[in-house]
Amino acid sequence: MPRDPRFDILFETVRIGPVTARNRFFQVPHCSGMGHLLPRTDAAMRAMKAQGGWAVVCTEQCSFHPHAEAAPAPESRLWDGEDVARMRHWTDAVHAHDALAGIELVSNGSSTPNYYSREIPLGPSHTPVTHSHDPVQARAMDLDDMREFRRWHRDAVLRSRDAGFDLVYLYCAHDIAMPMDYVTRRRNRRTDSYGGSLENRVRLLRELLEDTVDAVGGQMAVALRFATDELLGKDGITWEDEGCRVIEMLADLPDLWDVNVSDWTHDSVTSRFSSENFQEPYVSFVKGMVKKPVVCVGRFTSPETMLSLITRGVSDFVGCARPSIADPFIPQKIDEGRLDDIREYIGCNVCVTGQRKKTPMRCTQNPTVGEEWRRGWHPERIEPKGSDSSILVVGAGPAGLECALALGQRGYNVALAEARREPGGRVTDEAAMPGFSEWARVRDYRTYQIGKLHQTVEVFRESEMTPATILESGYRHVAIATGSSWRKDGIGRANTAGPIPGSDGDHVLTPDSIFRGMTPVSPVVVFDDDHYYMGGALAEQFHSAGLEVILVTPAPVVSSWTVDALEQNTIQSRLVAMGVRIVTGHNLARVDADAVEVDGVYGEGTQTIACATVVMVTSRLPNDSLYHDLRTSPERLAGAGILSVRRIGDALAPGLIAAAVWSGHRYARELDAPPPGDVPFRRELVVV
Repeated sequence: MPRDPRFDILFETVRIGPVTARNRFFQVPHCSGMGHLLPRTDAAMRAMKAQGGWAVVCTEQCSFHPHAEAAPAPESRLWDGEDVARMRHWTDAVHAHDALAGIELVSNGSSTPNYYSREIPLGPSHTPVTHSHDPVQARAMDLDDMREFRRWHRDAVLRSRDAGFDLVYLYCAHDIAMPMDYVTRRRNRRTDSYGGSLENRVRLLRELLEDTVDAVGGQMAVALRFATDELLGKDGITWEDEGCRVIEMLADLPDLWDVNVSDWTHDSVTSRFSSENFQEPYVSFVKGMVKKPVVCVGRFTSPETMLSLITRGVSDFVGCARPSIADPFIPQKIDEGRLDDIREYIGCNVCVTGQRKKTPMRCTQNPTVGEEWRRGWHPERIEPKGSDSSILVVGAGPAGLECALALGQRGYNVALAEARREPGGRVTDEAAMPGFSEWARVRDYRTYQIGKLHQTVEVFRESEMTPATILESGYRHVAIATGSSWRKDGIGRANTAGPIPGSDGDHVLTPDSIFRGMTPVSPVVVFDDDHYYMGGALAEQFHSAGLEVILVTPAPVVSSWTVDALEQNTIQSRLVAMGVRIVTGHNLARVDADAVEVDGVYGEGTQTIACATVVMVTSRLPNDSLYHDLRTSPERLAGAGILSVRRIGDALAPGLIAAAVWSGHRYARELDAPPPGDVPFRRELVVV
């Protein structure tokens, strides 16, 4: 299908200093959890984006000297010549697909403790390290330190050139970079020529820009990544005041302005708490102040939004990080007129959790990310079927939908049987909660794609399968994707020995009870021993319905795991503002007819909380009885011609939606393939 002419503007070339981008699609720097520990894995992931049509593909933040490093995070390094060779592999992989390669050099300044290098952190002022509770302080830099710092940075710029990069970034954003430490009043308490007035606080950034422009000598483009607003009001940089003035001071120095908001929790806010293009109010002024190209971000998933961004003069490029992870082929699909084939990002920040856990990132929508090198998975191509076998997939939740889709794309004859009228399983349930509507894209993308495979994939709704109907079905392989159910008995992380006394009462509900239409009676105690989004989301939902809500959790904060999704502070602050009573550090000890007893995990003793309903958000059990019933009689399976019965997704082990999608995809990839061995993927090993 030809490209809609309306989108032609997105495929115009754009000059960035001495280099030219072949279109307006720009993958801005983002971390991956791979970095210097898994350089081939990271290079293959970035190369996939270049193959998918992104004109500019950038690294994550790249440490340029041991004075500042992010260990244990495995982020990229460019410290010396050995790193140049490593990064040359990266640029070659991106250049192979006709994309420009950008590198974001970073000094994390006073934000990291330098546990690997053991160098004392540096900053404009004496201060504890700012992004952890590590008992480490940064020391205030003197003028000699700043001269050395400029030399380190200039040398790294030259190494970037030698590594084959086309564009080099200065990083002054996200409250984690040395230049920003100097620019923001919150970090800079100096009284010399590098502190006080804004002109003085910008001095180091200006010097670094001038050094970089001089060092590249017109051979590389120079970009400045700058946070125009810290969303802290008068306590930080605001776009109306200092953000605007910094742009004015430095307008002509960089070849490209990459503008966003700070810190990372604001820049990468989830769909639960923001809409697409949420950053425009803070960055739209920049284009009118500079003569150089501008790139901005905003979780862009809609081609219409991308088009509007350019035609209204907000930006010269469509900047993306997370959407380019969910679908590396967005540009190609727009170019080919396949807008409905875009795998839209859902705004869950599961990709961020991988980085925060110091492991390769994952994605709810794209199960192939991080698997490009080690498993050879491609997001748009899959090996053809290995036999003429037919497959029955039981359950159309996230695992079953992905499994049926990938099997159908391989050319297998597939039946997808779903007990409910509407597919999607837990995705359909959870997308109905406040703020979660975009999560329905997991279901909608797959049901649409399956609909195009009607010759190979047949969908049966309201078809609850039994062992007898499966044995009679005539399919050779059976994938059980029947999901999981929330426990009512309270067993979870804090309670492992057995059910909580009283948990069998009729007034004790689970998230599944709520999804099936049961209405809690006020006041409601939500006991959250799951620590992800469910407990906090239900508490918000109940309060919005006019109920009195008390959220109890053994953790020290609400929804503690969402720290890694950059949501925790927002979730707890929102509940506090709503008036939800929060009881942290307490375990649920007993449920009575009109109250619960909770016990302080730090020895505070017990207290009684009056309530009419208890909602248990603790752990889940796999719905695997169908699997076990089938496996009890291998003779019956053989007699029915069934070669295999396997569980996938939550029916195998309850977890993230991303894990369920990945599980279904893996099953489809590995069917009829040679056994993968004890280590089912390639590893990047240190040669000794």
